[in-house]
Amino acid sequence: MTHGADPAPTHKKILLTSLAAMVAEAGTFPIDLTKTRLQLHGQSLSAPSSTNAFRIASDILRRQGIPGLYQGLFPAIIRHSFYTPIRIVSYENMRNLMVDDENGISTMSLPIKALIGGASGAFAQIVASPADLVKVRMQADGRMASQGLKPIYSGFIDALSKIVASEGYSGLWKGVIPNIQRAFLVNMGELACYDHAKRLVIRNGIADDNIYAHTMASTMSGLCATSLSCPADVVKTRMMMNEADGKSVYRSSYHCLVKTIRIEGLKALWKGFFPTWARLGPWQFLFWVSYEKFRRAAGMSSF
Repeated sequence: MTHGADPAPTHKKILLTSLAAMVAEAGTFPIDLTKTRLQLHGQSLSAPSSTNAFRIASDILRRQGIPGLYQGLFPAIIRHSFYTPIRIVSYENMRNLMVDDENGISTMSLPIKALIGGASGAFAQIVASPADLVKVRMQADGRMASQGLKPIYSGFIDALSKIVASEGYSGLWKGVIPNIQRAFLVNMGELACYDHAKRLVIRNGIADDNIYAHTMASTMSGLCATSLSCPADVVKTRMMMNEADGKSVYRSSYHCLVKTIRIEGLKALWKGFFPTWARLGPWQFLFWVSYEKFRRAAGMSSF
């Protein structure tokens, strides 16, 4: 597995990364929707005391049908057309700065990989945060229809214009701090773990640089990323919905963290853990397998 500098132009990597991200996002979006609804459950003291991902998904299907599982897909695709290329290409470019000229293998340690992975993800999330906000609002908006109420938003453009009209342009970056925190943790686990795990699998002769190595590496990185990021993901989701109904529930991400623990207990910070892992695993599998295949088809070296 060669980690040396790839002569392929950056715009080519960006295009292939975007295509692979779209494949992964479309294939796993219903799980993301279920995770978001589960994380928002319990935010109101009047909500039922307990539920699970299966009940939420079943309720969506019963009330809204299959289209209900794709509420907010378009902004999710828009988000990943910015977010994923920035983080993946930035990480690869920074990683390739440190290579052994003799064999082209990266000499970067795991902690440094984790640091640049986190930094790449944080920067990408700042750019993509408005699309992420619209996605979360539209996913949560689906609850209105499930309760027999009129949804707030009719589509992506309508949601975007209404958020700007009521909250200003700065409102598009509501929850950006917990969003950055989550993105740092996700990419610290995802990129560094995938890169490192894939290298170990191949070096130890467990598998060649093929779909088997990609599957094992993506599974391990999905578990690592989920464990690190789930608390920040819960806070991010709730902060993005803060003031969505005209009421300010949380003063800051720290206040959201403390209030969530006080009302719902520490375990609430891992609400949606299994649907998050269930999504990250398949998402990474679909993304990395697609991306590696696209790169090879384009005559580029392995990631």
